[in-house]
Amino acid sequence: MFDFTKKHDYLVGIDSDGCAFDTMELKHKECFIPNIINHYGLQGVSKYAREAAEFVNLYSKSRGINRFPALIEALEWLRRRPEVAARGIEVRIPASLVAWIKKETKQANPALAAAAEATGDADLKQALAWSKAVNETIAGVVRGVPPFPLVRECLEKLRGKADVLVVSATPNEALHREWQEHGLDGFVAAICGQEIGTKSETLGVASQYAANHTLMVGDAPGDYKAAVANRALFFPINPGSEETSWRRLYEEGLDRFFAGTFAGACQERLLAEFDKCLPERPPWPVVEEVGGRQ
Repeated sequence: MFDFTKKHDYLVGIDSDGCAFDTMELKHKECFIPNIINHYGLQGVSKYAREAAEFVNLYSKSRGINRFPALIEALEWLRRRPEVAARGIEVRIPASLVAWIKKETKQANPALAAAAEATGDADLKQALAWSKAVNETIAGVVRGVPPFPLVRECLEKLRGKADVLVVSATPNEALHREWQEHGLDGFVAAICGQEIGTKSETLGVASQYAANHTLMVGDAPGDYKAAVANRALFFPINPGSEETSWRRLYEEGLDRFFAGTFAGACQERLLAEFDKCLPERPPWPVVEEVGGRQ
């Protein structure tokens, strides 16, 4: 748990990319994916690499996960496409990166750089080069993207009533830059990106608050899992219906949260709707792997 001092009786965590800001499509389609294709030599199957990465990061239940597990998942789906095998393109899964992901919770460039330097491992160095290139591209491309309508109004409604945290898998530098660009940083107690830890670890400060006094606002299943891990309530921002979701939060959700009437039937109704937004499997056929797994 990071150093945090409680000031109010309520806590609200808010995810950033794709939740508070409409930056997911821009970042992945213009920044992440071109660098995946370049750094991992996927030019020969660029169409399918793009589809795999978009599915993982934008259109599946893996939406919003940390960039390094997302990279591995995209490569795994890509490797199992019949079209890729037909072209004779080898998609290699970097085993050392997989092992690093399993043991490291602060899955960010500083920790990866330390591991790469300590081991000299080529896979870790390649992943670090890719991740740095992504950050450089984002810094040059992502600007002028305002928050979704009613995000600011929701933050204003929370002022003086709840401690607000940005809980994100995005690097801290990008988070601070984007929240400051639009004058939203003054509404939050802390901005917590991937260098702080996982979303579940960041939301661990919920232990300082009474039951049903913590609410996580997010657009991805990982946000919900972080809420569940910390016995927090969850308000979904549905992918594709973000404006409607933020209006619902502003007009009804926050009032119910403070009144103690959000838990139960209201939350369950929203969760059922949220679960239908994103599939687990891609829409294309996949090659059967060893053991019969599809």
